[in-house]
Amino acid sequence: MSRKNFGILGAVAVTAAAFAFSAFAAASADPGDQPYPPFKIGDGLYYVGSSDYTSYLIVTKAGLIVIDGGDAETGHQVVGNIRALGFDPTQVKVLVNTHQHFDHAAGLAEIKQTAPGAKFYASAAVGPIVAAGGRGDPYLKGAKYEYAPVKPDVTLKDGQKVSLGGWTLTAHVTGGHTKGCTTWTFPVTVAGKVRQAQVHCSSSVLPGYKLVGTQTYPGMAADYEKSFATWKTLPCEVFLASHGQFFDLQAKRKRLDAGQLDAFVDPAGCRAFYAKSEAAFRAELKKQGGRPLS
Repeated sequence: MSRKNFGILGAVAVTAAAFAFSAFAAASADPGDQPYPPFKIGDGLYYVGSSDYTSYLIVTKAGLIVIDGGDAETGHQVVGNIRALGFDPTQVKVLVNTHQHFDHAAGLAEIKQTAPGAKFYASAAVGPIVAAGGRGDPYLKGAKYEYAPVKPDVTLKDGQKVSLGGWTLTAHVTGGHTKGCTTWTFPVTVAGKVRQAQVHCSSSVLPGYKLVGTQTYPGMAADYEKSFATWKTLPCEVFLASHGQFFDLQAKRKRLDAGQLDAFVDPAGCRAFYAKSEAAFRAELKKQGGRPLS
């Protein structure tokens, strides 16, 4: 299975019973790192990622913040998209990540090379794997999943705040998909109203993940359980995520282009996504012979 095909598999939308991995054949013909025009989501918040591997730009009075870098190809696009919006990518001061999989971390090196002064923040479980270029991941093993390494400048703790130029992002370590998977929340003004944005890390259970017995990593199932409980409490008015398919990027972009300035304000969609994700996780846990921990 190729690197790009894996990313599509990981991004396919969930159903209540299981992830629709049968869509692989169709999805593999449309890799998630296809070029995608950047656009404004809210005041100071922009989408700069590719067709599915997401990246977000926050413009502050003290410099730029970038959330995620996509894969290596997306990383090039992120830098170009920042320029296309009229901003200087060398002014990225803060670089944060959701998790270490190549389709979210391989592009970080390109951004860091363009803005060598940027501080890279990553959780304790994610940082060492990104610093090793993907090596050490408990599930994605082998050269095809490796990438240019980036050493974190700051190790994040759960609940830690990252601030720059009047913006404050809060890191929430929501393990399961990976041990240090990090969901980000922050306020943003959309259509004249302050909303609470969430960049969801990932809640998907990839094919081959072991939730029972010798788990893919120790404590994986318990981490999923804890994270679903956390996600239910987090603010999520502007619903964003590490994959565009998780929050209907394409459809919402069309509505935005048609004049709906709050197209990405979708608290109901966020709740529905988590309900389906949790049902899919519990179905897989049951299939593997496990029992809910809560």
